Amino acid sequence: MEELFSRLPDALLGWYREHRRDLPWRRDREPYHVWLSEVMLQQTRVEAVRGYYARFLAALPTVEALAAADPDALHKLWEGLGYYSRVRNLQRAAQVVVEQYGGRFPETYEAVRALPGIGDYTAGAICSICFGLPTPAVDGNVLRVTARVDASFQPVSDPKVRRAVAARLAAVYPAGACGDFTQSLMELGATVCVPNGPPRCEACPCRGFCRGLAQGCAGELPVKAAKRERRVEPWTVFLLRCGGRTAVVKRPEKGLLAGLWAFPSTPGRLSPQEALDWAAARGLRPLALEKSVERQHIFTHVRWEMVGYYLDCAAEAPAFTWVTDAQLSAEIALPTAFRMFRQ
Repeated sequence: MEELFSRLPDALLGWYREHRRDLPWRRDREPYHVWLSEVMLQQTRVEAVRGYYARFLAALPTVEALAAADPDALHKLWEGLGYYSRVRNLQRAAQVVVEQYGGRFPETYEAVRALPGIGDYTAGAICSICFGLPTPAVDGNVLRVTARVDASFQPVSDPKVRRAVAARLAAVYPAGACGDFTQSLMELGATVCVPNGPPRCEACPCRGFCRGLAQGCAGELPVKAAKRERRVEPWTVFLLRCGGRTAVVKRPEKGLLAGLWAFPSTPGRLSPQEALDWAAARGLRPLALEKSVERQHIFTHVRWEMVGYYLDCAAEAPAFTWVTDAQLSAEIALPTAFRMFRQ
């Protein structure tokens, strides 16, 4: 019996070359560019990434520049993209490329996969797009496409299912067009076989052999395991002002938002009087509670329910770093959970 996936290259390659979006990271096959774009695109929309990608490369045009970058400057370039471990791993991997490979990206799947922060998907994308290797990049888009084409009700969140899809795709990769095939699967999932709303089957180059379409079940696929309920954590955040400067603090090196700048905060929800007492106990000599606001931020497995207190203080306690508004805008990278208190 014919392997259904063997029909994908013929269906997708011509369609992709005609319909692909003009994205800046598709204009060359420089590994640094492809790698950067794939990391930025994790958990982030294409349109949001365009500006970040251009600014990042303008500031750090080479792997060597990334390897040598000041971490705070690096975080500032990444500010707003979230999942800051991605950019820390980018720098660690760049340092390995410089130290072990003389600044030239390794060209085998095993060596690329061994770099810090690079998993199966990113290694597959780099090796197929940049080096023409038959290495699938299996992400949510690709799993959705293959589940619908195959009318598969196996849960795509199961690692065994992901590995099986990768193996079946690897066996049908077209010689000389590996990069385009990888990107055609991504493109189909992003623009036609879409995640939100019904698939656009009338525009799909796979409609002639898609079992999900033929069986009328494409809209029910893919099957995903039930999401784990997020735990809720209350936090109190402090916007402390003194003489035109604002207090910031580096977060611990482990845990959520590790090592990033933030506004001072404490677990739990303090009342207004408790907030004033908290500030007084730290030598801030609070003069007035100007206002309070409620904010919420959702991480993968936890939701922060936050109250923010804006305090005018008479003393700059040495436990904090005090910065001007200009420094806060130009030099200090605040993660979204804290940056929202500036708005």
